[in-house]
Amino acid sequence: MVNPLVVVALGGNALLRKGDPGTFEFQLENARRTARQLVKSIMDGYRIVITHGNGPQIGAILIQQEYASKAVPPMPLHACGAMSQGLIGYMIQQALISELKKMGLRVPVATVITQVLVNPMDEAFKNPTKYIGPYYTEDEAKKLIGKRGWIMKPDPRGGWRRVVPSPEPIEPVEIEVVRKLVDSGCIVIACGGGGVPVVEEDGSLKGVDAVIDKDLASERLATMLRADILLILTDVKYVMLNYGTPDQKPLRKISVEEAKKYLERGEFPMGSMGPKVLAAIRFIENGGKIAAIGHLYECNDVLRGLSGTVIYGFGQNKRTVI
Repeated sequence: MVNPLVVVALGGNALLRKGDPGTFEFQLENARRTARQLVKSIMDGYRIVITHGNGPQIGAILIQQEYASKAVPPMPLHACGAMSQGLIGYMIQQALISELKKMGLRVPVATVITQVLVNPMDEAFKNPTKYIGPYYTEDEAKKLIGKRGWIMKPDPRGGWRRVVPSPEPIEPVEIEVVRKLVDSGCIVIACGGGGVPVVEEDGSLKGVDAVIDKDLASERLATMLRADILLILTDVKYVMLNYGTPDQKPLRKISVEEAKKYLERGEFPMGSMGPKVLAAIRFIENGGKIAAIGHLYECNDVLRGLSGTVIYGFGQNKRTVI
């Protein structure tokens, strides 16, 4: 019997949280803490593929590009996305190999710099909505609008941030590479930051300045790999109804039909929990067995059904462990 395959989508808090110092050493230590959680799941028999966010890192890279532009040519946003994949993949990869060795496990780990195909006619290019980079005050944001021509909006999680187009992911270009690595027993880190958005022009690929939602890209990867579980890890224990109000209520196990109902009535803003719930819905509707959303440092408990929100399809009896 083949062990269940889990695509684990790590939130931004896997390496850096709001207010944390952005040093390499600090992020690497957070990567080690995350790796320790993942190794527990590997020891429980799960095969894993890892995706991750890149908001703080690509924000820092863009600032570095801006300040160094008088000395060297700045790179476009899509190239900066590739840089962030390499940087974060390196940290997670190194941390995971080290933690595996501590447990006496020698499992190969590889990072795949992943391009993700998007539609050049996607409506998102007309209406940028994806938050990237650091948080600013309103006064700072207004100065950046004038100085750099950025589009800035208030983030529902607090502060102001830059927004860029966020087109729908179609498919990871390197899906066959990832599949072969998984089939050979490798732990793969892919679709970092949602992947580098590319379009097809005259048979060739071309990078575009946009950011793909990490959770939606993770669904595409999980579905195309025929993964058993899509596990979305973030900085909250449960998906909540009436979040942030005295009447907030944790959702523990819900059907895909219930999740769609809550999403349609606006319970989950698209700037925060919305894409996670939408990714879970799509994964189940595209043939996935179970999707779960929970806290980064309760990875094992979420898989065991002891924490987190489980979204299941018809006839699946609310199971969380396969």
